[in-house]
Amino acid sequence: MLDDFFMRALIGAVGLAAAAAPLGCVVVWQRMAYFGETLAHSSLLGVALAFAFNISMTLAVFLVSLLIALMLLFLQRRPFLSGDASLGILSHASLAFGLVVLSFLPQVRQDLSTYLFGDILSVSRSDVALIWLGGALALIALARLWRPLIAATISDELAQAEGLHPRPARMAFMLLLALIIAIAMKIIGILLIGALLILPAAGARHLAATPEKMALAAVFLAVGAAISGLYASYYVDTPSGPSIVVMAFMLFLLTLTPFSRFFAAVKKRERK
Repeated sequence: MLDDFFMRALIGAVGLAAAAAPLGCVVVWQRMAYFGETLAHSSLLGVALAFAFNISMTLAVFLVSLLIALMLLFLQRRPFLSGDASLGILSHASLAFGLVVLSFLPQVRQDLSTYLFGDILSVSRSDVALIWLGGALALIALARLWRPLIAATISDELAQAEGLHPRPARMAFMLLLALIIAIAMKIIGILLIGALLILPAAGARHLAATPEKMALAAVFLAVGAAISGLYASYYVDTPSGPSIVVMAFMLFLLTLTPFSRFFAAVKKRERK
């Protein structure tokens, strides 16, 4: 019989995967993969500040991620900086600041791996509730932002011509990414949350013909990776975050095999 802590982690991981996968689809469509990594790296600064000032870890990570997103929007308006350069500056600067702050807190170095790579032993009932509540809020908000985000994937001008508002929608989407990263720490770790966003979405791209079906396929792949990864973590005694990402990668590879040709044929037929 499985332990209570494992069941808590399993329920939390399923909720996290179901919430992260549709957001990951938007990340893939809008080529924002490096942005997700930037927010994940900045989360280390949030962890360090939470330890330093004894405040809520989730709140600190969320606020720092939100600040980084706003700084990115500011830098993107500077004509002398490309988007990639802005992301690189913020990613490495926030990571470096986090490491500097942590160097003054030697007592937390042992606990740091929990937040970097995930630890199913640390997942409490309140963490599970927070994951499901935050995930539900993120999905509800994403449903409202869906049309402008999809239209903006093709062209901002097209979205505006349809009476949509792509720029506010993109800002709100960054807020949702910050929320998902904040609630993902104990399950998958802040360094690997980007993989949970990208891998299921990339795999689902081969299996679906419409954005909605791709998001649904990504949810199935992410949940499958979360469940199988946690079982592997439990029985092989490996960190939960890397185990989930390894399983997500294996499922991604599976979508590239001849097994997926059936889905590709169905996808082509639906497009016609």
